[in-house]
Amino acid sequence: MSRDERFRRVELMLGDEACERLRESFVVIVGLGAVGSYAVEGLARAGVGRIRVVDFDVVAPSNINRQLYALESTVGQLKCEVARKRILDINPSCNVEAINGFLDHTTAPGFIADSPDLVIDAIDSLNPKAQLIETTRGAGVPLIACLGAALRFDPTLVRVGPITEVHHCPLGRAVRKRLRRREVPMDFQCVFSEEPLPNPLPIARVDDGLADKPFLDRGRVRNTLGSMPTITGIFGLTAANLAIKMLIGK
Repeated sequence: MSRDERFRRVELMLGDEACERLRESFVVIVGLGAVGSYAVEGLARAGVGRIRVVDFDVVAPSNINRQLYALESTVGQLKCEVARKRILDINPSCNVEAINGFLDHTTAPGFIADSPDLVIDAIDSLNPKAQLIETTRGAGVPLIACLGAALRFDPTLVRVGPITEVHHCPLGRAVRKRLRRREVPMDFQCVFSEEPLPNPLPIARVDDGLADKPFLDRGRVRNTLGSMPTITGIFGLTAANLAIKMLIGK
């Protein structure tokens, strides 16, 4: 039986050797929003022994509909710190590192330092996402990239596959274009949806009431797309499930 009753059912499912691999694994998750927060949750509850969480943002009221860390009690707090506390509440033995920072070409190498076994990209901005993928592939670190979950409604159309096979996803198409231009290998797995998007896209602006957010002036101002808490959660848990399979060698 498991040495830790918290993960007994995981061990009954995967076996002792696989659970030991998870205990010895080091995973980095960049982006702790609607998708990333659920990816972290799945890994923490599976018993991954070392987790580094990275995000520059704070919890906003508009996050509450879909982000695991967003509660009335956490509005205004750093997402990475909320994540760190929750992981330790799940597994006090986990080695957790929280980084509050914005990913660009200068910070990306530090975010994936110390040879992680896997990186999960849960960033929703094009430039930082492409930069993380380029840095990770350049370092030879296994990667799972989470693509566009917004405006999707059908959970049965969420898929896992290489980025070369992603379709019906403007974000995936834009990422591929950037990677080709930079000659970055596209030999990594993605979580995406095959569900076609509405045309034209329903776009709005959301005022979080947090005008003093750090790094608010970085990058382009982005429009806000609607999203379902169910689909974004499925994206994150799918990424976590794929990560577990990769870590234990399945």
